Amino acid sequence: MIEDPQGSVLAVFAAFCRIGGCIMVLPGFSSFRVPLQIRLFLALAVSMALTPLLWDIIYPRVQNPGSEYLYLIGSELMIGVAFGMIARYIVLGLQFAGTAIQMVIGFNTSGGMSVTESEQEGQMTSLITFTGLLILFLTDFHHMVIRALVGSYSFMPMGDGFAPRMALVTLTDTLSSTFMVMLRLASPFIIYGLVFNLAIGFVNKLAPQIPVYFISIPFILFGGMLLFFFGSIEFFALFVDAFTTLFTGGTG
Repeated sequence: MIEDPQGSVLAVFAAFCRIGGCIMVLPGFSSFRVPLQIRLFLALAVSMALTPLLWDIIYPRVQNPGSEYLYLIGSELMIGVAFGMIARYIVLGLQFAGTAIQMVIGFNTSGGMSVTESEQEGQMTSLITFTGLLILFLTDFHHMVIRALVGSYSFMPMGDGFAPRMALVTLTDTLSSTFMVMLRLASPFIIYGLVFNLAIGFVNKLAPQIPVYFISIPFILFGGMLLFFFGSIEFFALFVDAFTTLFTGGTG
């Protein structure tokens, strides 16, 4: 029998606040295509699985619940959301790189419904984002997130409150590093687009009576798709390595 049912429930709920806050914004799990009930039960299942491992850390903080327990819930939610936003920013960076690639290779079609988000985006951007997210799941990135959440109790102990300054610095550094990584990933396509359009501009000056721009669209698009076809393996391999580096650095 459980000696302290109230303390056990409060301990599980305290763990659920940090873990649930992370899963609420975690890429893939936070998609509108994942039902809310699935996310809720997933966060609850992970919380109940991790509570025995963190019992000595969590239970002493909830033995004598009072008004400070509400403050504890709020701070744990904010910590969990901050952890989830680190991973989400990196995936949003991939979406930004996909949009840039789509623009520079001339894939300017009308936007369609995104696979992972509720807003519209281009077909190539959706393909790149969904493929990157799928590869992250294949490499068990959620295990990395769970390990980071367990390790977070050592450097962000429960009861010490939420440190907004440290969270803002971490998220800002993640955004800065993500931008540079995605710029490196998209740089071959950007250079290709600049060189091609510069050449087309020179041709247009030599023969202004010919609508060179409309004639060149199939060629720049074909070249861009060919470049993506041969470079996609290296592209996504570098993205996964960058995700691991940025996430472990941001949560460490």
